[in-house]
Amino acid sequence: MRKFNALSHVIAVSFSLTLLMMQTLAHAETDALERIEWKKVPIELHLIVGEEQRIAFPAAVRVGVPGAVQPILRAQSVNGTVYLLAHAPFDSSRFMVRELESGRIYLFDVTATDVGVANDPIEIFIAGDSTADNNIALGDDDGDQSQPGYIRLTRFAAQQLYAPSRLVNDSRGLVRVPVARDPFNLLRGATIEATPLVGWRANGLYVTAVKLTNKTLQPQTLDPRDLRGAWLTATFQHHRLLPKGDEADTTAVYLISARPFDVSR
Repeated sequence: MRKFNALSHVIAVSFSLTLLMMQTLAHAETDALERIEWKKVPIELHLIVGEEQRIAFPAAVRVGVPGAVQPILRAQSVNGTVYLLAHAPFDSSRFMVRELESGRIYLFDVTATDVGVANDPIEIFIAGDSTADNNIALGDDDGDQSQPGYIRLTRFAAQQLYAPSRLVNDSRGLVRVPVARDPFNLLRGATIEATPLVGWRANGLYVTAVKLTNKTLQPQTLDPRDLRGAWLTATFQHHRLLPKGDEADTTAVYLISARPFDVSR
């Protein structure tokens, strides 16, 4: 942990900037986000060629793309968010999206054209789901309930790791939970060693701080799309690691999940 601690003063500044950007983006996306309730009726979705459409679901999902559309559509599913990018126009096609854990099926009638205005990011929700309520309850302590609870959880975890003890405050409602500290493969490619450090629970959400160490002699760029597991959000302290042996070969990632860490990873 020597190198990990030696970087704390530099990382603290970097994280402040990252968190500020995260908060700014959160406000911007809140204004533009379109929330659609799933009522077991196929949802019509219109794509613009060359414009990526983002759709967030309550849990991790798998996308079923019709065979006729596969050559002209890129579909990626990352931790509950689906990214669709049409490379050419196509007529209405029925897409099936399945939640990996519950098996729930969502249906979409998707078309793509060369002209039009791209849709705002979409969030699919189920009436009565407590996730939205949890996000409000976990709003920042300054009373601004428009910010996602994820920001508060991420900030709290980072402060516990890096802030001087005199500046660390306990937060009401957050409870320390045990996590196994055995290294595991969190990112695809097996070039980064991940070691859980500490975790907390609040209102049904879990936040876990994980140390990331470059195992290679080449610099590595961290990409959230390479993460394994069912995570609601993932925030890297740094997005680039220097080669093994350098003081900057280690950083941290803060993972928020709807279930305990050992189950989500």
